[in-house]
Amino acid sequence: MKKRYDELIDLINDASYKYYVLDNPTITDQEYDDYYNELLNIEKKYPELKRDDSPTNRVGGDVLEKFEKVTHQNPMLSFDDIFNEDEIVLFDERIRKTVKNPEYTLEPKMDGLSGSLIYKNGVLVRGATRGDGVVGENITNNVKTIKSIPLKLTENIDIEVRGEIYMSKASFEKANEERKKQKESLFANPRNAAAGSVRQLDSKVTASRNLDFMAYFIPNPEDYGLKTQEESLNYLRKLGFVTNYKLNSLAHNVGEIIDHIAYLGSIRKSLPYEIDGVVLKVNSLLDEQKLGFTSRVPRWGIAYKFPAEEVLTTIEDIKFTVGRTGKITPNAVFNPVHVAGSLISRATLHNEDYCLEKDVRIGDIVSIRKAGDVIPEVVEVKLDRRKEDSKPFKMTDVCPMCNTKLIKKDAHHFCPNNHCPARNVEKLIHFASRDAMWIDGFGENVLEDFYNMGFIKEFSDFYHLADYKDELMSMEGFGEKSINNLLEASLRSKNNSLERLVFALGIRYVGSKKSKILAKKFKNMDNLIKADFETLENMDEIGPKIASSIVSYFQDEENLNQIAKLKEIGLNMEYLGSSDSSLFDGKTFVLTGTLPTLTREEATKMIEDNGGKVSSSVSHKTDYVLLGENPGSKYDKAIELGIVIINEDGFKELLS
Repeated sequence: MKKRYDELIDLINDASYKYYVLDNPTITDQEYDDYYNELLNIEKKYPELKRDDSPTNRVGGDVLEKFEKVTHQNPMLSFDDIFNEDEIVLFDERIRKTVKNPEYTLEPKMDGLSGSLIYKNGVLVRGATRGDGVVGENITNNVKTIKSIPLKLTENIDIEVRGEIYMSKASFEKANEERKKQKESLFANPRNAAAGSVRQLDSKVTASRNLDFMAYFIPNPEDYGLKTQEESLNYLRKLGFVTNYKLNSLAHNVGEIIDHIAYLGSIRKSLPYEIDGVVLKVNSLLDEQKLGFTSRVPRWGIAYKFPAEEVLTTIEDIKFTVGRTGKITPNAVFNPVHVAGSLISRATLHNEDYCLEKDVRIGDIVSIRKAGDVIPEVVEVKLDRRKEDSKPFKMTDVCPMCNTKLIKKDAHHFCPNNHCPARNVEKLIHFASRDAMWIDGFGENVLEDFYNMGFIKEFSDFYHLADYKDELMSMEGFGEKSINNLLEASLRSKNNSLERLVFALGIRYVGSKKSKILAKKFKNMDNLIKADFETLENMDEIGPKIASSIVSYFQDEENLNQIAKLKEIGLNMEYLGSSDSSLFDGKTFVLTGTLPTLTREEATKMIEDNGGKVSSSVSHKTDYVLLGENPGSKYDKAIELGIVIINEDGFKELLS
């Protein structure tokens, strides 16, 4: 009887391997059921014969009181996420500093939860969740119910295998249909459904959810003579695991990476399971070892996440913020969500009229999107999901920072107090920002601390911080190196061209583009200060509204005193660009790939200094595509549209 029992297990395991792994079933469902029932009958009659790897274990077993904690032999680290083409370029550039001519594996990022499987002598002995990466939960009984996880491997080896536990779209729909019949709350998405199902104390419940497993990683591949991630994936399939071999790919440059990401994005909706991105790994295991790990993530891999154009979230609060002009803006506050490639936790509600028109309330479920790929905004309130006790929006009538009575101009409310702390902090944040003086290191939190401590109250204070170096170093989170970096960044900013300073001053309606126009026209700060309304009004792209704002700004004695202090400190007040060059007037450039000697910032500045414009996307309005090494899809688009493509040498020829 034992011989027949062992034979039945081999027959069923072989059938499962050919069905799940090879997509090539060799027996009918009826034959499978007959073998299974015969096996079940033998185990009932001769329970002493039952093996740990018996397929009958997949129906679930005893109910646990709680999950046992288990420590992973090797930490289960997750990859950093990236969201756009530029970040792919930066990742590739970083890899190439250590690895010559890297090859990458590209694997669909399954939208489930990570699991670890331990096999001894080829038999599954433990399954665990990722947990915090170091300690997970023992879910052995539950993973045994997942039919695509082999209970016994094709080789009698000791090995740990990692992969994704997920729920297919069909299983998700079926599970929700069943929950609807039972009048239970529906699962939000397949990922949540899989996570909830695999952590059931009753493994029979897990078995009923029809989960799946996709293998993708062996923590110690060198022990099995493997040299690449590609070989690891092939070996996993040979052992009896389902892998994504049909959708995996190899890439040798950024262009090939972007092409495969675009392909997976285009077929994403047609797949039988959810994917939310693409995982990039250096293929060579020797190169992986060279690159190593940080304390948190592997250096040799990254996870590209498909951008969500619009997501649902719950408004937890509505906060009022004060801008540098005193404008009060209501903002929806919610748990961080990814929208169009960015992690956001706030979205603008613009003004009182916008809030009342959409009837936005705290506690509402709303859809969020990026407006023009820049500012997150609330698109729609899901009124059918509103709580009965929600309260209508009410606009504040006083400044949230200084309590000054607000005034209303057109659709907006303003704080009229020029000395409002919030307005002053916003002005300082703007002054130090990347497009203004670019004093690196002075983020919002740092400036708020320095403002509250009295170190920076006005623009000129950025350049007196050396006087307080010892005091600054005594603050929590600041050491000599970080303070020196701030001092050096301030010192470097003294040499910026005039347009950066004009923008940094925060003149109403004067953005970075208008600042460049003004700097090129007037060449130095003194000339700009003396400019009259008529001269300004008649300039291209300025007009009466902006002209009036500029004149008013320079008529204010306090503003002039600020500029005088900056001049006394030694800030450059001259325009350093090509003031009379119109070489690229009316021309639009798009940059793609890595240039041999120029950074993107340097090339952009050269184009703008000569009257041109740089765009992020290729269209019929594009005049030139400046091509670097490992270009992305912009290159293909340029070929398709017949746009002129030049390399760095060609670009320099144009300039000469």
